[in-house]
Amino acid sequence: MKKIVIIGAGPAGLTAANELLKNSSEEYEIVILEESQDIGGISKTVRYNGNRMDIGGHRFFSKNDEIMNWWKELMPLQGKSSFDDKKLRRRKPLSKGGPDPEKEDNVMLVRDRVSRIYYRGHFFDYPVRMSASTIKNMGFFTTAEAGLSYAKASVRKKPETSLENFYINRFGKKLYSMFFEGYTEKLWGRHPRDISADWGSQRVKGLSIKAVIKDVASKVIGTDRNSKNVETSLIEQFWYPKYGPGQLWELAAEKACQKGAKLLKGYKVKNIVCEDGKITSVVCDTADGEKTVSGDIFISSMPVKDLVCGMTGNIPPKNVLRIAEGLPYRDFVTVGLLVKKLDLKNKTKIRTLGNIVPDCWIYVQETKVKLGRIQIFNNWSPYMVKDPEHTVWIGLEYFCTEGDKFWNLTDRQCIALAKRELVKMGIIKSCDVLDAHREKVKKAYPAYFDTYAHIDKVIEYLDSFENLFCIGRNGQHRYNNMDHSMLTAIKTAQAIKSGSCDRHEIWNVNTEKDYHETKGK
Repeated sequence: MKKIVIIGAGPAGLTAANELLKNSSEEYEIVILEESQDIGGISKTVRYNGNRMDIGGHRFFSKNDEIMNWWKELMPLQGKSSFDDKKLRRRKPLSKGGPDPEKEDNVMLVRDRVSRIYYRGHFFDYPVRMSASTIKNMGFFTTAEAGLSYAKASVRKKPETSLENFYINRFGKKLYSMFFEGYTEKLWGRHPRDISADWGSQRVKGLSIKAVIKDVASKVIGTDRNSKNVETSLIEQFWYPKYGPGQLWELAAEKACQKGAKLLKGYKVKNIVCEDGKITSVVCDTADGEKTVSGDIFISSMPVKDLVCGMTGNIPPKNVLRIAEGLPYRDFVTVGLLVKKLDLKNKTKIRTLGNIVPDCWIYVQETKVKLGRIQIFNNWSPYMVKDPEHTVWIGLEYFCTEGDKFWNLTDRQCIALAKRELVKMGIIKSCDVLDAHREKVKKAYPAYFDTYAHIDKVIEYLDSFENLFCIGRNGQHRYNNMDHSMLTAIKTAQAIKSGSCDRHEIWNVNTEKDYHETKGK
């Protein structure tokens, strides 16, 4: 029996464990090492005073049928209406014989995707659409300027040597400056001209004004609204666990353990012991002191930076260490605010509890505030909120760097700043705040600047270890969605079961341009 050590109990690590134990529970001994006491990594659900927070927001949607089926097998789709849909008489596609979310907890909801941009006191569609409301909010002259700017960009393409040029080529300079430049700088702490276009090619892919127009046209002629032949940023419905993403990953961990996996929480990997081109063991800090865990195969979803810099025995070459040490990350803070109401009027035709705005996310383009995005948890799932009819539970998302001034604010200081910003923007009144909580997440976003340009040398070095596989967002230093992270794990399990040492397909997930754009036939 081979012993496989999996570092990290997030989507990638838990998917790998379950895939390896599928139909072969007696072939592998699986040990999962998790640094924290939580399950799900950044896809965890935080519980606070009867309310739940989704760290970063996780839409369960993929163009890969294997992933969709994986989720559905773990959490069946709803067969009856959810609390808010029933009360508001909203229709959703229901699964025949599926569970009733009012009576059962293990259920996947079907939710409407509504995300908009908040800019200068107005809502704009996300992605930006040349609709009547957009023209009205922008004004005729700004709209005309944006149109001319886009026409110019269509004729004169810039070399895509930066994220700035990537956006300008697809939206024109005017729309770029309004809706991308400031927000991108908030997210990464760098101007888009200093960021590799790789981030855009992996996250935005084929999204552009042309793609938006094509999407609008498909609706006019009646194309299936849930077609997988649309951009990921344009999907209109998604699945969502009743109690948030962490609920699904807690079930995945339970399933793996039932099949024989051993889950060790509070095990922080600090050293990776290497010998003769193989990993032999890892050394962990635990509440009971140092623990050494040996294994035959190691699957890592820990940050590439920490993996390489933690290697002992065979020390990595100096240039590999230098590149790994320089790999950048952005860290993440969510401030949860429970409020009586929002001072934003619902001018849409979408019915909501309390007639709040229907958005899952609101992208904040205002450069006068540090706030990047607002989540409205009521709209993700009414079961995330203790009293969804009389209170609104929101998550204010901030991007920062571990150790900077914002990161080092006390809970009280950070919450006070968040409240001031929302009051300044006219979104809430301070007296309407009932409760608050802050959550900090390290290395939430692997970044595409500094030494990232030379990451191929690090990948080549890591692949030289015959029993090491790198998976997931941080494990590959790639801004993967949840489904991409799962795919890296599935392909890793397939490679291990077949005895293959080829890592090409694993590293190749989320690199082909057409992954987001079309569904394979």
